[in-house]
Amino acid sequence: MAEPEPTLERHVSTVEERDEEELGHFGYKQELRRDWGLAHNFGISFSIISVITGITTLFGYGLNTGGPGVMSVGWIVVSVFTMFIALSMAEIVSAIPTAGGPYYWAALLAPPKHSAFASWITGWFNLLGQVAVTTGISFGLAGLISTTATVKSSYTPTPGKTIGIYAAVLISHGIVNTFGVRVLRYLNNTSIFLHSAGVTALAIAVLAKAPTHQSAKFVFATFYDGTGDPGWSVRASPAYVACCGALMSQYTLTGFDASAHLSEETRKASWSAPIGVISSVGFSSLFGFFVILSFLFSIQDFTFTASGGDFGQPVLQIFADACGDDGAVVLMSLVMICVWHCGLFSMTSNSRMMFAFSRDGGIPNFFHKVDDKFRSPIRTIWLAAFLAFCLALPSLGSSVAFGAATSIATIGLYISYGIPILIGLIYAREFNPRKGPFNLGMLSRPIAFISVAWICFISIIFCLPTVNPVSSQTLNYTVVAVGIIAIFSLTSWVLWAHRWFVGPVTELEEAAALGVDITVPGELEKAEAAMNTTAPEKNVSD
Repeated sequence: MAEPEPTLERHVSTVEERDEEELGHFGYKQELRRDWGLAHNFGISFSIISVITGITTLFGYGLNTGGPGVMSVGWIVVSVFTMFIALSMAEIVSAIPTAGGPYYWAALLAPPKHSAFASWITGWFNLLGQVAVTTGISFGLAGLISTTATVKSSYTPTPGKTIGIYAAVLISHGIVNTFGVRVLRYLNNTSIFLHSAGVTALAIAVLAKAPTHQSAKFVFATFYDGTGDPGWSVRASPAYVACCGALMSQYTLTGFDASAHLSEETRKASWSAPIGVISSVGFSSLFGFFVILSFLFSIQDFTFTASGGDFGQPVLQIFADACGDDGAVVLMSLVMICVWHCGLFSMTSNSRMMFAFSRDGGIPNFFHKVDDKFRSPIRTIWLAAFLAFCLALPSLGSSVAFGAATSIATIGLYISYGIPILIGLIYAREFNPRKGPFNLGMLSRPIAFISVAWICFISIIFCLPTVNPVSSQTLNYTVVAVGIIAIFSLTSWVLWAHRWFVGPVTELEEAAALGVDITVPGELEKAEAAMNTTAPEKNVSD
């Protein structure tokens, strides 16, 4: 009767040993706590995509940049192309399940002579995208808090007050990520419930309580240009406005690389991580479409709502029209709780990427530090918070800063997704033997081609101006931020980085030099500690 317990323990340890052995094959020792399952891995990406976050914070942008037709039909189009990208990424992460994600993929898939360069460029674009996503989520939450506070009080939002709230939000995320590593799993479960059952209940409640409903023609065929007088549909074309309006959908469906960044903390990562990527995009596409339709069908006065309504926030106005001011505050509070969880896990993913990039020399080695007690990369957590805060500072003098931050996040992340996909497409023969259990087979190259083409398209479109006339207040500074990263990464590589950056560090070489087996947990750490303690003694004897 007592025999099953040891069998279970041996099974668990075998799974953990296989995961650590697989990580060891890529040249790394197990440093982060590996206790996440498939559900947790899926939950991280599902929470970061957080359809309620992207839709709520950019709903006004969508209404004025194309209107309901672009929002509804555009969501379907964007979802399809995003799924192509997710499939391509899933195939790669199945083959290379490490915390570095895209920049590590680029290094391993590129030819040896170009490996370090591909890794360097990809890493910096991924870092920019990660920081901008954290900025967009948490700054959007600060804006929602400021706006909701006006419903039942005389509070008057200002850019300075919003920045202050934003700082408090970032600090709360930093504290939980620092001290609550174990708590993150439970918050992850809570987040999954809120983003599925909670958001579904919210959407149904709005539909049920709305006094009247718009027609299907209004939802799927109404084009509206609120980009200026005259708008960009006149100055350029309606197609121009429709393409720019796709930002709401594409920004919402970002961040699913989190499943890759958490792969070193996930059991059976070569299977769980790719399934986490695909399922998070699939479920988010379905939930997002339902949420968009519920909001659009529930609009009472389109012109008034598109202008922001009584509160300067279209979704809050929809809630107020359907449920009254008190009901609107309750519903928006649920939305803000979801957004807070989204920002929390965005910082989790962001910090893991920076930790891995520091480990490989992309940013100073000072940030390659895991706290012994909490087993979390504390230094990169607070680096992520600091950089996200800095990226939001232009909002003090720009009326389109939030839209620009979302564009930066979208372009930065998708370029970092696209580079390894493109390399795998070009060097398919070298990539095929590496493939893991998730394999697209003959469809791999066609799907990769479609993914790269779509990423090139949105990288151009989302840099274009969306408000007319263009001034210092309405300039889309996305091209500036993306341009700075592109110029910095290329210039730094040419001037100095090529001399010392060799791409992902292979700790196997260090293990071989010390005569230890890296696949045995703790052996490399023990050897390093022994070497550090004997070195001072030798110096003293000398």
